Formats: sequence, structure tokens, C-alpha cells
Amino acid sequence: MIMDSRFLRADELGVRLEIVGGLPIWEAQPLYRHQKAVDRIRSTIEKCRDTECTCVHVSDVYISFPDGSLKRPDISIFCKEPDEDDEAIKLIPEAVIEVISKGYEYKDLEIGPNFYLAQGIKDIVVFNPYTSIVLHVRRDKATHHISPIEIT
Repeated sequence: MIMDSRFLRADELGVRLEIVGGLPIWEAQPLYRHQKAVDRIRSTIEKCRDTECTCVHVSDVYISFPDGSLKRPDISIFCKEPDEDDEAIKLIPEAVIEVISKGYEYKDLEIGPNFYLAQGIKDIVVFNPYTSIVLHVRRDKATHHISPIEIT
């Protein structure tokens, strides 16, 4: 899938567009606090020992889900390198990390985790840089932590 013009125009206007289950969601481009948190988290991601997973992580890239949804997780973690270089990635991440932006808490805490679980993503982590609270969601449970926290 090649990005169509409505996504390019959204970026030019300073907003990000995602489509979740047919619902378009607009969000302001991330601010400096948000990006610092994303960069800090990415700098700590390591490959787990005793696993075949190569632990490829990328930030803010479009992922095309089988139901037609398009999302841009703040951080996506894959067990192998995605095939797509110039279009939305079709490989489902093993894990995603979202960093909350003020005014978009509902999107990251309510819409995102349920959507990601429905798509088969195993680990969803939501970090609030204003409170240092970390929500870790898996299919069988959700836990709250205080950052910094190590999640395997």
C-alpha cells in the first residue's frame, strides 16, 4: 500500500491520522517531551537472550493491519526486519509502546490497548511521561508500574 494524499496533507497540517476499525483519529504531532521519552525508551530496548527474536524497533511508522486499520505506534517492536521500506508495514509487531500526549490519554489508554490485543499484539506498554505511570497490557492481565521498569 502506498500512502495516499490524505496522510501527506495531515502531516503538512501538523497532525497525524490513524484509522482504527474504520474510525479516523486525528492527533497533534508529538512535542519535545514526548519525543524525548520515545528516544529514551528506545535506547533501553535490548534483544532478549535465548530467543530467535532479533528485536527490531522503529518509531512512528505506519502499520497496516489486516482489518484495514492504519496506526502509527510510538514504538513498534518486531522479531524480524519488516519487508516494507516504502509503504505501511504489514508485519504485526510483537509489542508496541505508546507515550501519552496531553489531551490524548483516552486514545492511548482505552482505544489503543484493546485494538492492539484484537490484532494479536502480545505486549502493549503505555507510558505517561507526566506521572511516570506505566501500563503493561497482555491478553491475560494488565499491570501498573512506576517508571523506570524493566519488562521482558
